[in-house]
Amino acid sequence: MTRLARTTAVVILTAATFGLTYGLSAPLISLELSDAGYSETLIGANSAMYAIGVLLVAPALPGLSRRLGFNKLAKGALLMAGALFAVFPAAPFFWLWFPLRAALGAASETLFVVSEAWLNQITSEAKRGKTIAIYVTALSAGIALGPAILTLVGREEALAFLIGAVLALLACLFLQFSRPHEVRPEREADESPFRYLRLIPVAVAAAALNAALESAGLSLLPLYAMQLGWPEQSATLLLTVLLIGSILLQLPIGWVGDRMNRRLLVVILAAISAVGALVWPAALAHAWLAYPLLFIWGGAFVGIYTTTMAILGDRYKGGELVSVYALLSIAWGIGALAGPLIGGMAMEITPHGLPIFATLTCGLFTGFAMFDKARNNNSGKGIETDPASETS
Repeated sequence: MTRLARTTAVVILTAATFGLTYGLSAPLISLELSDAGYSETLIGANSAMYAIGVLLVAPALPGLSRRLGFNKLAKGALLMAGALFAVFPAAPFFWLWFPLRAALGAASETLFVVSEAWLNQITSEAKRGKTIAIYVTALSAGIALGPAILTLVGREEALAFLIGAVLALLACLFLQFSRPHEVRPEREADESPFRYLRLIPVAVAAAALNAALESAGLSLLPLYAMQLGWPEQSATLLLTVLLIGSILLQLPIGWVGDRMNRRLLVVILAAISAVGALVWPAALAHAWLAYPLLFIWGGAFVGIYTTTMAILGDRYKGGELVSVYALLSIAWGIGALAGPLIGGMAMEITPHGLPIFATLTCGLFTGFAMFDKARNNNSGKGIETDPASETS
């Protein structure tokens, strides 16, 4: 295996570990708090602390990646995530779970930004679509592994927390001894990520949408299913099926994106997500319908992100790419902050508050993406470079 191929594999493993820390912590902490008698609103507030950590660390990531390099920054984030997983069950007071959740958000988001920028830096344009699809598949697999671990081992004796800690530390050791190709992005004249806000509005909106529904869904979907009569193990498995769909459908979506206008594909996937969320309440009344629907919904929803990242990777390089991902992290943090809070309050207002929230957000994003695509077509050029559109 060449050093470049080895580095690609290491970066993808880092992304999978980010997914694991996120996918395991969200339902695990929510179920622990629910058992302790806390309300959905308070559970949503705790979930939002993850986003606070994201918002705090994201603006600093361009400078940190330039000074430390991707390798050292990723190892530091893995060590921090592993330590935090071990500390959660030992915390003597509930209020300590709020700053701990924020710190976990900072560590996990560092892994996300570093892995994505690192991968785009070392990937050729000819292979980017396929590589990004593999990357998102690994990330989604990590997220799906979290609820699967929870389903297998349960929540007794803090075993799930300890498994998360061990896996993060093992990933750090692998990163240490594999000796991947080190990359330091060049310094930009203006490292502020906010200067890209007007250039990539749909990507920013996609990041916020992805975070809002992903964080709300991971924390609240099992609770929503349990309210409809699903037992806890089956409700957690329902989340796992959704995440499996987000894994298996990314390569087909990436293949389609290489052969059609990617901005149009984003609109189609968003519309599918909106309609799919609308029928959640009816589908969850029947297991035979709920599983395939959530499988397809997970793939379509995550496909919005996959397609958007492929567009951005073709346009931005090096330090610019880190700043772009830092901006998307800020948007992600805002979405992850609002998602669980709004979702939790919506579930207290109406039993079907979660699917209503998902339908409205996906519908609004669909309209915005359609408007942006029409505006780009009328101007004769795209704000976000899309090579696939040139052949469609």
